[in-house]
Amino acid sequence: MPIYAYKCESCGHAKDVLQKVSDEPLSVCPACGAATFRKQLTAAGFQLKGTGWYVTDFRNGGGSASSASTGAAAATATGGASAAAATDGAAGSTPCGAACACH
Repeated sequence: MPIYAYKCESCGHAKDVLQKVSDEPLSVCPACGAATFRKQLTAAGFQLKGTGWYVTDFRNGGGSASSASTGAAAATATGGASAAAATDGAAGSTPCGAACACH
């Protein structure tokens, strides 16, 4: 259930209220009894950043992380030659030389 912020326009009393989305908004101030209790517009309390995660990511002891580290180890073992070749190929095929932020 979301938490809504309310503030009375008469006395300035502010209160956070845990309500269902389907509940009617409160209108009577609990402090002064005036019918000027209004819901405030507030920012979300969380941010979603990055690529995210899924329930299955950690099911088998971190299978995704171990496969990523295996790939990094393989690149290190070969001296990173395949990564350098891929970068050189991309640089020659783009008009900006892959030096800009669009690559």
